[in-house]
Amino acid sequence: MAVKLANAKGAHVTAFTTSPKKIVDAKRLGAEQAFMESDTQAIKKMTRTFDFIISTIPQGYDINPYLEMLKVDGTFVNVGALERLEPGIDGMALAFSRHSVGGSLIGGMPETQEVINFCAEHSIKADVEVIPIQKINEAFERMMARDVRYRFVIDMSSLADT
Repeated sequence: MAVKLANAKGAHVTAFTTSPKKIVDAKRLGAEQAFMESDTQAIKKMTRTFDFIISTIPQGYDINPYLEMLKVDGTFVNVGALERLEPGIDGMALAFSRHSVGGSLIGGMPETQEVINFCAEHSIKADVEVIPIQKINEAFERMMARDVRYRFVIDMSSLADT
């Protein structure tokens, strides 16, 4: 959703992923370019190129390589990892580059409604896989096997079939 929203806002979007399959998806969703996060050569070439980075990585990781991609006065916002980011942030690099680092969970009702309205105006929809409740165990196994493209959504009308 971050790629779709940023693209709709007119941003030039670059995506980083751990999955080669998602490079194609990122471009389909609106990213102008996409790279494997393990591609250290590409990351090095992007030093000081971004004004803003939003991270949706769901676990702790080293943010320093991403901070190095920010221009002076750039902003990094974490909306994914809710655990300790290791190693710590390089304070000297942060100070000299005047980077801002922040985090967010979810906005209140007015902010959420604003995003819903924006999505409706721009025909932005979440990519989901709808499943009947009867396949919840299979969905869990697929999630554990990392065989999920985006999100599972349970069709609650399938409860009547139990």
